[in-house]
Amino acid sequence: MDTLFKKPKKQIFAIFSFLFLSLIFSTNNAFAADGEKIFKQNCAVCHSLGSNKITGPGLAGVFTRVPSEQWMHSWIKNNDKMIKSGDAYAVQISKFDASQMTIFESTLSDDDITAVMKFIKEYKPKVEGPVVADTGNTGTPKEEGVNPLAILIGVIAFLIVIVAVLRGVRHSLKNLQNEKMGLPEEEAIGPWTELKQWISSHKRTTTVIILIITGGLLTSAWYGLKGIGVYADPDQKMEYHPEQPIAFSHKIHAGDNAINCQYCHSGVERSKTAGIPSVNVCMNCHKGISKGKLPGGTEEIAKIYAAAGWDPEKGEYNKPQSPIKWVKVHNLQDFVFFSHQQHVKVGKQECATCHGDVKTMTTVAQVKPLTMGWCIDCHKKTEVPGMKDNPYYESLHKKLAEKYKGQPITVDKMGGIDCVRCHY
Repeated sequence: MDTLFKKPKKQIFAIFSFLFLSLIFSTNNAFAADGEKIFKQNCAVCHSLGSNKITGPGLAGVFTRVPSEQWMHSWIKNNDKMIKSGDAYAVQISKFDASQMTIFESTLSDDDITAVMKFIKEYKPKVEGPVVADTGNTGTPKEEGVNPLAILIGVIAFLIVIVAVLRGVRHSLKNLQNEKMGLPEEEAIGPWTELKQWISSHKRTTTVIILIITGGLLTSAWYGLKGIGVYADPDQKMEYHPEQPIAFSHKIHAGDNAINCQYCHSGVERSKTAGIPSVNVCMNCHKGISKGKLPGGTEEIAKIYAAAGWDPEKGEYNKPQSPIKWVKVHNLQDFVFFSHQQHVKVGKQECATCHGDVKTMTTVAQVKPLTMGWCIDCHKKTEVPGMKDNPYYESLHKKLAEKYKGQPITVDKMGGIDCVRCHY
């Protein structure tokens, strides 16, 4: 009978172990293959899930175009191998689109590729609601999910109640046994007193539990500190989306009207910074365009006139000018070197690689984390363009081709992940 009443202590230990493991698993992402996550990390840079083309074609209806799903799997794994094998459809695609797709054979497993294909096949675009006035705070919609912390708190509260009930039942059964055996009734012991007694008699187990909890807390603190200064996280549906003084819509300008990014950000191909366009660039078009498409758009254009000192009625600059205090969205730390010219002009990267699909945004939000790990991953999978037609680096390219025979020459193979490239 005594053995029976010792079991609840083991049950309490099991419960505490369960709570700790629940805490650890709730604060970290699952490691199972996640098609959406893999797609965003590897495919979204070049492909949209709709019909619009970024670097590569849109993937809407792709499974009705390719010969089979097995073909699709092989194409994602190593498209270069399929083209060289003479596959008719692969050769046809390579002629249609000169930009070669990244080879994922060494970075993605078969399960990862299958998960990505499943995500693409089952993806359904969100149904947009009615158009509302753009206040400057709208952007990529966030998905509201169940809060894991709330679930954990609920589970803990439920288990505390169960433990309290079990302690009461155990105390009652013990006194019932004492009554039958003619022994005096035991007084109820408080939970903290009982916990102290258990700790004093299980010092080694207590030490192990304390070490595990301390390790878990330190791990959580470490990952929390890593997030300082990171203002966007696609996995957590988190993005930095500041309110701007003028609700400039990239969707209307770069998307609907197809204005080239370089028209406004003229420094992107020849400077470290892309540059914020002056109000005079806006006035090149808006001298003749005073009404906006979106609700409230006309009022926003009036703010441009006020900044430029333009009188639309008289058609002349006769008012005092005032600067537009734009809020910077994409911020890199001061100890990081980054050159737009190096990436856009030489590296031939699309703006969407770092800034997301700006053509679909009303006011711009930061959707890429811009962390060091994110940059390194990009350098490891991005091939160096112009390897054959650049005489300035001809000898270097020749050596690289010999060293990495048969492999794509990615940025990291040219020193793109050396510390001094970005930190000096």
